[in-house]
Amino acid sequence: MSDDTLTSTRLGSTGLEISPVILGMMSYGDPDKGSHAWSVGIDEARPFVRRAYERGITTFDTANVYSAGSSEEITGTLLKELAPREEVQVFTKVFNRMRPGPNGAGLSRMAIMHEIDASLTRLGTDYVDLYQIHRFDPHTPIEETMEALHDVVKAGKARYIGASSMWTWQFGQMQHVAQMHGWTQFVAMQDQYNLLEREEEREMHPFCAATGVGVIPWSPLARGRVTRPWDAQGSGSRSDTDEFGKTLYRQDEEANRHIVGAVQAVAADRGVSMAQIALAWVAGKHAVSAPIVGATKEHHIDDAVAAAAIELTDDEVTRLESAYTPRVPSGF
Repeated sequence: MSDDTLTSTRLGSTGLEISPVILGMMSYGDPDKGSHAWSVGIDEARPFVRRAYERGITTFDTANVYSAGSSEEITGTLLKELAPREEVQVFTKVFNRMRPGPNGAGLSRMAIMHEIDASLTRLGTDYVDLYQIHRFDPHTPIEETMEALHDVVKAGKARYIGASSMWTWQFGQMQHVAQMHGWTQFVAMQDQYNLLEREEEREMHPFCAATGVGVIPWSPLARGRVTRPWDAQGSGSRSDTDEFGKTLYRQDEEANRHIVGAVQAVAADRGVSMAQIALAWVAGKHAVSAPIVGATKEHHIDDAVAAAAIELTDDEVTRLESAYTPRVPSGF
């Protein structure tokens, strides 16, 4: 590793050391499986994962649903090529439908117990460092979900548990149920957070900061919208086929234009890329442990590593934040 590699940080108030940038593995998978037609296969993914590890990224986030499980397979295979298991942190998720019929989705005990074993098989490991619920399941009693997750931890199949995008009251209720029963509580919240979507600052992030839960934001670059000038439109297979991504960042485009302009101006003043400024803003927030970034180009990883060393001034933060307007939370 070179001298400019990353040093580890802690996930919330836990003792778990992770890298201050997490590599999101959703970009890697069989494009013919699942709904991610823009994903790339293992041979294309290998140089990105290797470069990330060589630059100090030791934490990798995937999910059972990404490319119908093939993302987990690629993650497991490539990490085995790079390092001993104990030197990397593997995160995955459960909730979305993985098979037809009863118990093929959701957070029932049946689904969780089946899916953790299936994920471990695809990843080729005995445990994951963080097992996350991908969304809130309104159809399953919270007690059932939390006890099942507790049993997964006690069986040694996960070291910690986390959650992803939901309302703060739902997250708080789940934590309360676990606390009442003496079960394992969530230590991480993976939510959508970036300069164009800051609604989590109102309740979720203060709750996480007050209770020691680490925030690991997804889409910290707003699907690339804050990495290029406003008039430069996205192109490529993901921009064309990512139906979920097309639903995001459509509110108050006038405010968004000013925010992107501010990122461009601050980046120009610093002589760095817009991506570095946008990531530095996310990473600098008190509640945030580490942002999750995707990489399909070499400079994506270099920008992410460089951003970790940038400390924005109060004036720069004000410039980046001043045009933001309240909006309806999205991505749940």
